[in-house]
Amino acid sequence: MLHNKRKDVLVALTLIAPFVAIYALAFVYPTLQMFRISFTDAPLIGEGKLVWFDNYLRLTNDPMFRRAAWNTAYFVLMTVAPGTIIALMIALGVSRLKGRFQAMILALFFLPYILPVSVVYLIWDWTLNFQFGIAMHMLDWLGIQRVPVFKSRIWFMPAVAWVTIWWTAGFSILLFLAGLRAIPADIYEAAALDNATRWTTFRRITWPLLWPVTSLVFTIQLILQLKIFDQVYLFSVGGRPNDNMVFVYYVFQRAFQQNQGGRAAAVAVTLFVLVVVVSVLQFQLLRLADGRRA
Repeated sequence: MLHNKRKDVLVALTLIAPFVAIYALAFVYPTLQMFRISFTDAPLIGEGKLVWFDNYLRLTNDPMFRRAAWNTAYFVLMTVAPGTIIALMIALGVSRLKGRFQAMILALFFLPYILPVSVVYLIWDWTLNFQFGIAMHMLDWLGIQRVPVFKSRIWFMPAVAWVTIWWTAGFSILLFLAGLRAIPADIYEAAALDNATRWTTFRRITWPLLWPVTSLVFTIQLILQLKIFDQVYLFSVGGRPNDNMVFVYYVFQRAFQQNQGGRAAAVAVTLFVLVVVVSVLQFQLLRLADGRRA
């Protein structure tokens, strides 16, 4: 059949034009504006004079920025790898179930993922609240002293990390289940004929074939947790927000509480570059590891 190449190109451009327009308006333009504002002393709303790299240089001497960097890194360490491992273990368990029972158990694990963060906050505040939390009554019953989890500098980040893993694990579990179902059953049957143990089957078959999915889950979790804000903001209400500072919370504080749009934009640009660099580097390292395993 004869094709009009110019007509095909016009049709293709027409189809992708709405997406490109929305993408440029909702992402490209705001990103360019963020970079521009980061070189000024502009307030949250309005223009400011050009200060070049002054906002970035001030970050290096800002103890609050260093605390935000440390807390964000600490939170990522407590959530990304542990959350990926927990999701993998749950997916391996759910994959052994059958029929409606499997669907019911999977729904129970996925249910938290569809909850808004405000509901997640209320659930865990009712559970861990120092005065009336269910967990505190259990500590009383066991004769253990109550712990002000969300008012303690030591326990705050581990508690929020646990809540985040509970909240976001459902999506990772679905990805792992999709990867497990994509592995041909013939491979497992051949392993069973060779009298391979469950550990050998997992180490030699399941884990290598799940590695691409694991890389995807790890990358998604890394990007999400570097941008942590909602949980920290809500659980810090009435507590010590400066002790729990993370990158996005710091941007919020500079922009909306201190009206320093230029400095907030500099922090946002720093986080943007950090997310891109760390995600690309991590993904490439995982691909390199996958190539060596092959």
